[in-house]
Amino acid sequence: MTAVVVEGARVLLDDGIRTASVRVDAGVITGLDTARDGARVIDGRGMLLAPALVDIHGDAFERQVMPRPGVAVPVEPALLDTDRQLAANGIATAFHAVTISWEPGLRSVETAGAVTRAMRDLAPRLTVENRVQLRWETFCFEALPLIEEALAGPLAPSVAFNDHTSMAVLDPAVPLQTRPFDHAPDYPTVDMESADFAQKMEARAKRSHMTTGEFVTLIRAVWERRPEVPGVIAKVAAMGRAAGASMLSHDDSQVETRDYYRGVGARISEFPMTMDVARAARDAGDAIVFGAPNAARGGSHLGSPGAADMVRAGLCDVLASDYFYPAMLMAVARMHADGVGTVHELWKLVSANPAAASGLHDRGVIAPGKRADLVLVDWPEGGAPVPRLTLVAGREAYRAVPAG
Repeated sequence: MTAVVVEGARVLLDDGIRTASVRVDAGVITGLDTARDGARVIDGRGMLLAPALVDIHGDAFERQVMPRPGVAVPVEPALLDTDRQLAANGIATAFHAVTISWEPGLRSVETAGAVTRAMRDLAPRLTVENRVQLRWETFCFEALPLIEEALAGPLAPSVAFNDHTSMAVLDPAVPLQTRPFDHAPDYPTVDMESADFAQKMEARAKRSHMTTGEFVTLIRAVWERRPEVPGVIAKVAAMGRAAGASMLSHDDSQVETRDYYRGVGARISEFPMTMDVARAARDAGDAIVFGAPNAARGGSHLGSPGAADMVRAGLCDVLASDYFYPAMLMAVARMHADGVGTVHELWKLVSANPAAASGLHDRGVIAPGKRADLVLVDWPEGGAPVPRLTLVAGREAYRAVPAG
């Protein structure tokens, strides 16, 4: 691999931003302001050189696999295109939130297995590091063989505990954001025989290629598994701990929920739904994740805490792409413009912090000895930032030359 020196850029370093040159040899950052010594020179003048982004949770790939409701395309070309999108948005490491659910169709065990195995098999052809977040629905007992298989794979996945089943059957009189602990004995449920519940399930039924009646019958049967769920969670958590996987809990609504998942080893709170839960996570030393689209747009579409407000309060460590890959860079730009923080401070939310939370200590910062995951950003004063070059372990994953 040819040595590379990026010269003239403003470089985002651990202690601030300054103009410097950065040398890369054999995929590793080997020095700052060193001699060229025959290295290929990349002109970074007028641009920002920063650590490439680390996306801890992204499910925008689902739109490539199923671009319209009920319309699926082959997994391989969908993932190849997703990989190019990641590189073009400066994302060098991505954990794809692959939902493993009891629902047929897009989020089924079968589809999750196809996506997970395709990512593994396509790895030599992909431009960035594509990993899997095993976004496991806790009522899906059929998923355990796939989880075991994925945890034994060459690129360690993360494990996220999701319970959209309990959320789906919640009594509509109870706000989603403050619903009780999922395993509470007196958990308030909807009348699953009602017309309102059937209407609520229509979109899920369509995604699952089922009639609404068939889907309601299915979810009622799955709900009968509830007494067994804690025991299966314990099994999956033990598998994750044994594999050294980072583990997350999703949409925590109660401090009790966060405590429960911390107890099984999930030290990342992903999209906590109240300030109280986020404060409890912070007090316990857990990493806290919010959605970058939330910060980029200026608020949550679900009415949960605003990501920018949580950053201001010191209750957000990581911003994830969630459902839109460009949102990570957009969020940094929006919050910088709004005075939430400096670029140097905010960039940690999309690089150093998600890398550390995921146990990937070889990346996320620009320093000698670290992996050369870098993004060269064209960011004119008052304008939107856009990547011009993305390096992944020193390789050119993406390059764009503007028309001007």
